[in-house]
Amino acid sequence: MTTPARKRRRTPAKTQTWSNPQLEEWGLSRGQQRLLAVVGSVAGVLVAAVVLTFVIGSMSSDFVPERATAAAISTQPRPDAYKGWVSPKLFAPIARSKADPAPLTLKDVFAEKVLKEGRTTLKLAATKMDADCSAVVWGQGLTDQLAQAGCTQAARGVYTDGRHVAQYTLLNLRDTASADGLVQSLTTMHRGGWTHLLASGRARFPIGGYTEASGHAMGHYVGLVWIGRADGAEPGAKDDFVSLSLAVRGAEKAVFRRVVAAGPAPAP
Repeated sequence: MTTPARKRRRTPAKTQTWSNPQLEEWGLSRGQQRLLAVVGSVAGVLVAAVVLTFVIGSMSSDFVPERATAAAISTQPRPDAYKGWVSPKLFAPIARSKADPAPLTLKDVFAEKVLKEGRTTLKLAATKMDADCSAVVWGQGLTDQLAQAGCTQAARGVYTDGRHVAQYTLLNLRDTASADGLVQSLTTMHRGGWTHLLASGRARFPIGGYTEASGHAMGHYVGLVWIGRADGAEPGAKDDFVSLSLAVRGAEKAVFRRVVAAGPAPAP
């Protein structure tokens, strides 16, 4: 007679403290991190960052931008290459500005004076907040679309490491539909309208120089990344435009905190 095998008792699972190093760096407490996990998968956020790195890397190495014709050249610098991304589901809690009514502040968006990504270290050179979004851009088409999108604020910060210049612009719009529409329209509209470069003696894109840009819808916000070499030359072997772009997006920590503030309470 065969003796039945004993059932192995389950060892009670150890209580885990949910924590994510990247989100801790962004200033989110463990409770806020759990809440962010409810709003959307943190793993998805990290995967998105990897995908972003790949896409921007492809833009830098493989994408051959269409140069502006002589008639379209403006006295204002504009990006030679642009990519836009619509809002991920993670930002659903701030899909409308009514769910996130507190105005942006420069202290909130540009709290960090130094941004790092890999070997890239950017120092904040200047910031400015404008309530009149039309004063921040040039080009009638872009001005009109911002008005239609209900733009109420435009926060700009310009960074440099001496060799490169990077500007981040955060636009406060009415809703996700307006934000998605803007980043998609800029795929062609950037050739005839873009943001003004924030004046700074230490950081400036030379007129006619090569620059790249990307637009990121995040709920009712749009983040515009604009990067290039200070001398206007196209990127070479020593220019890591992927890290440069990811570094300047450190300003988006403020938007993630608003997702947490507007999100549902975590399940007990």
